[in-house]
Amino acid sequence: MTEKKIRVLVAKPGLDGHDRGAKVVARALRDAGMEVIYTGLRQTPEMIAEAALQEDVDVVGLSILSGAHMALAPRILELLKANGQEHIKVFIGGIVPDDDAPKLREMGIAGIYGPGASTEEIIRDIREAVK
Repeated sequence: MTEKKIRVLVAKPGLDGHDRGAKVVARALRDAGMEVIYTGLRQTPEMIAEAALQEDVDVVGLSILSGAHMALAPRILELLKANGQEHIKVFIGGIVPDDDAPKLREMGIAGIYGPGASTEEIIRDIREAVK
């Protein structure tokens, strides 16, 4: 029997137009055997939560470089909860000040990765979180 593949939605919320990091991570996750859905640029929290519901994902990876993580992440978590998707693990990559990281973890963010984070670490953390 084959193991179920981890399904990951990679999303770029907000107005930030830089997606190279999101694409690198998406490719690394795919190469690690995960199913990856990339939503593209300038997604609203509502669009991300709806895509997570429609795609039946295990993980949502948010790439946020704009500094809007303290507004976007709570809204996405709220929408996932409203959809009955509390089981989905949410990870953030991008620019997150050290002072904000504990607050995000308290909200339910499973992992936070800054510039230069290793894709091996991200893959390992996602696999561990989905077990």
